[in-house]
Amino acid sequence: MRAVYKRILILLTLSLCVITICRIHYLRYLSSEDSPEEIESPQGLHLIISNNDSDLEETRRMETSIERFMAQWEIEGASLAIMKNGHLLYSKGFGKANRETGEPMEVRHIFRIASLSKLITATGIMKLCESGRLSLNDRVFGPDGILNDSIFLNIRDKRVQKITVEHLLRHQGGYSIRAGDPLFCMPSVARQLGKTLPLTLDDMVQYASSTRLRYEPGSSNIYSNLGYVVLSKVIEKVSGLPYETYMQDSILHPIGCMDMHIGYSSPEKRFPNEVHYYEPSDAEPTESALDGKTMVPKSYGGSDLQVLSGAGGWVASPTELMRFITAIDDQDSKPDILKPSSIALMTEKDENRYPIGWMRTTRGDDWTRTGTLAGSSVMLKRQHNGYTWVFITNTSSWSGSRFPRKIENMIRQALDKVKAWPKRDLFDKDTTLLPAVDSLDNGTALITPKRRGSSPERLSVHRN
Repeated sequence: MRAVYKRILILLTLSLCVITICRIHYLRYLSSEDSPEEIESPQGLHLIISNNDSDLEETRRMETSIERFMAQWEIEGASLAIMKNGHLLYSKGFGKANRETGEPMEVRHIFRIASLSKLITATGIMKLCESGRLSLNDRVFGPDGILNDSIFLNIRDKRVQKITVEHLLRHQGGYSIRAGDPLFCMPSVARQLGKTLPLTLDDMVQYASSTRLRYEPGSSNIYSNLGYVVLSKVIEKVSGLPYETYMQDSILHPIGCMDMHIGYSSPEKRFPNEVHYYEPSDAEPTESALDGKTMVPKSYGGSDLQVLSGAGGWVASPTELMRFITAIDDQDSKPDILKPSSIALMTEKDENRYPIGWMRTTRGDDWTRTGTLAGSSVMLKRQHNGYTWVFITNTSSWSGSRFPRKIENMIRQALDKVKAWPKRDLFDKDTTLLPAVDSLDNGTALITPKRRGSSPERLSVHRN
C-alpha cells in the first residue's frame, strides 16, 4: 500500500512540474505575441562617439547655418556626418530626437533613410554577381527566370518576362506610377490581389509579376520603388536567406555597420535608439497600409517599411552610413567590399539612364543619393574633392522629394564656412572592431572583427 502511495506522489509531482513548465511557456508566448522580435543591444561606432567629440571651434559658423536652416523649415531634429578620403572628421546631432520628451539629438540616434536603402540593395546585388551566383543579364520572371515560383507565374503582360536584374537596378523595368506608387497605395494593391492587409514582400512581388507594364523593359527610365522591392526578393531567392539577414551578414556587419535594420511603420515598434518622426503641421492623414481601416499619419502607417525593404525600409545612423560608403568607394583609404570594376559600373556616367543604386553621378565625379519619406529626408553626397557627407532629418517638408536639394545647397554653403578641418579620424575610436586585413594570393582579404563571439568573414576587397 505504501508503494502505491509513493507512486501516486511521484505522479502528482511530475504532473505539477509539467503544468508549471507549460504555464511558463504560455506566459512567454503571451508576452511576445504581437510585439516586435527581440532585438539585441545595438553596437557600433555611433554608440562610442558623441556630440562632444565634434564640439569644434572650427565648425561653429557651419553649425549656425545648419541651425538657421532647421528653424526656417521647422525641422525638429537632424544629424550630420562628414568625412574626407575615408577619414571621419565630424558627426553630430542637432535639435530634438523626441519633441515630446525633449530628448536631444545625438550621434547614437538612427533614422529611416528612405531611398538611400536602394544603394544598400544594389551593393548586395553586385556582391552576388561577383560571387558568380547572379548576372545582371539574368531574367527575373517567367519559367526560366530567377523568381520562377508558382505564385509569380500569373504573368498577364508577356513583356514582364523580359525584365532583367539590370533593368530593375536602373529603373528600366517598365513599371508605371500613373495611378500612384503601389508601395504607397497598399490598400488598393490588396484589393486588386484579393488579399487582406498587411501585405508581405511576396504579395508585392506577385503584384509586380502580374501587373501590366507601361513600356518595354530597357526602353525608358521611370523611377520605380517596386523594382527594388523585386530586387529584395531576388536577393532572398539567390542567397537562400531573408533579405535583411543576407545584407547584414554578408555586407553590413563585416564592414562594421552593426546597427542598420529594416524598420517598422508603427511607433511602438521603433528601435531603442530610433528617433521620432514629424510632418508639417498641415499634413493630412492617410489610409493605413497596415490595416486599411484607420486613418493614420503618413509617417506612422502610410507605408509598410517591412515591405518597402530594399527600396526604402532601412534605418541607420549617419556615422554608419559613412562607414558603408568607404566600402563602396575605391578612392579612399579604407578596404572595399566590392571590386573596382563593380564600383565603376555602379557609378558610370550615362545621361540616358540611372546609375546603379545611386541617384546621380556627374562627369565631375560627384555621386549623390537622396531619400524622402513622410517624417524624414536624406541627402548623401560623395564629392570629387574627397569629402563625403550625409544629412538626415526626422521631419519631412511640404516640398517632398525636392527637399534634399535644399539640404544640398545649405550644406555646400555651410561647409564653405569651415576654413580648415583638424587632422583626425573618428573611425579610430572604434576599438571594438579593428579589422585585421591580410593580403591573400587570390586577391581576397580576411577581415576579422574583434568582437566576442564573432567569426571571420572572407571578403573581396580592394586596397589602394
